[in-house]
Amino acid sequence: MSPPQGQRKLTAILSADVVGYSRLMGEDEQATVDTLKQYQQAIGRVIERHMGRIVDAPGDNILAEFPSAVEAVNGAVEIQKVLAIHGWSTPSTEALVSAVTEDEIPYFSASYAASLTDPTGRGAGGRAAPYNFFYGPSYSDACRGLVQWASEDWKARGNSRVPRFVHMGENHPYPNAPKKACQAYATELGFEVLPVIAMPMNPGDFSAQCGQLKTQGADYAYLANTTASVSVLLSTCRGLQVETQFMVNIWGFDENVMKTAGAAADGVVWVMGAAKWGDDVPGMYTVQEVSKMSDPSGQTYRPVHYIRGVCSMFLIKEAMEWADRNGGISGANIRQGIYQHKDWVPVGLEGVCSPATWTPEDHRGVTRVLIYRSHIKGPTEADVAELVAQGVIRMERVFSVDIPRRPEWLGL
Repeated sequence: MSPPQGQRKLTAILSADVVGYSRLMGEDEQATVDTLKQYQQAIGRVIERHMGRIVDAPGDNILAEFPSAVEAVNGAVEIQKVLAIHGWSTPSTEALVSAVTEDEIPYFSASYAASLTDPTGRGAGGRAAPYNFFYGPSYSDACRGLVQWASEDWKARGNSRVPRFVHMGENHPYPNAPKKACQAYATELGFEVLPVIAMPMNPGDFSAQCGQLKTQGADYAYLANTTASVSVLLSTCRGLQVETQFMVNIWGFDENVMKTAGAAADGVVWVMGAAKWGDDVPGMYTVQEVSKMSDPSGQTYRPVHYIRGVCSMFLIKEAMEWADRNGGISGANIRQGIYQHKDWVPVGLEGVCSPATWTPEDHRGVTRVLIYRSHIKGPTEADVAELVAQGVIRMERVFSVDIPRRPEWLGL
């Protein structure tokens, strides 16, 4: 009999602590403890109002969980006037557009949906997102970059017939975000666009999807899901001898997929938004120093997504510093700080972060699409750091393009 499986659930976590707690305790321990209890009780009531619950409260910290990111953010805003947010997924980010606009809170997200790039509402989507930002090319621009690479690749192979392109992903806001835009651009570049192949984000048996690729004769497939399903699909399709060239979105591929899928991940191309760990560029020193804050030994290998996160946080930091020098730190003033730069690379991150430019009319901050190809040579049972060090897995930049800021592509 197999052991019982634990239950999994998706929640939003809020963690808060007291600034200068050690100093306050040193100055007046009893008064600090009494004040802390009062604040914890008040914060607890706010958390309950937003359908959350306190999981733990050690010392000066409160750890709470909420059923959704929307409730977590609304609770945080009520607890303390939030000045800026670094958020996560496409559904929760889009659900909060109106709230962060009303509260004037700049929201840097890990969702790169093009619908978040239109600050005025005059673009293709028709919805204004004046306080939404993200570091990296939009999902749509990234896919356009991949299709442009595919067009060049097809010509380089000496093929004469029309190449076939297909979008693969779940019917979900995140995989769907670039679908319409990328299909239109593929058509513009002369591809035959095949019917979408539905592919769940939860890993499963993808034999049917691989079979569809063979039946349809797809030359290039854009994988719009996250890493877990991408890994399984690559392995399944290799076993079925699918010859399609796979192209993957910025969140769907990384060193861990290369390790998990092994030889099945060889030759895959995907989108990057920054330099990779250990690159010989000036700003890598800063990234490595940041890494030491959680790993004093400096030995931990950081994946590609970590480095984009560093770029994003340093952009917020510099915008807040500008606001502090120019009238004070507020959400509206932080946004003005973001608009002060053209081809903006945070100080100390030269060569790591792609240049970014945001304006009050256009939040397509990064339009440079970096495309890499994976190389796998040998077994991939070792940990990622060792595989990279030994050259078993390798990432090669093969293409770079600056996507034009066409007016009709704003918000699409």
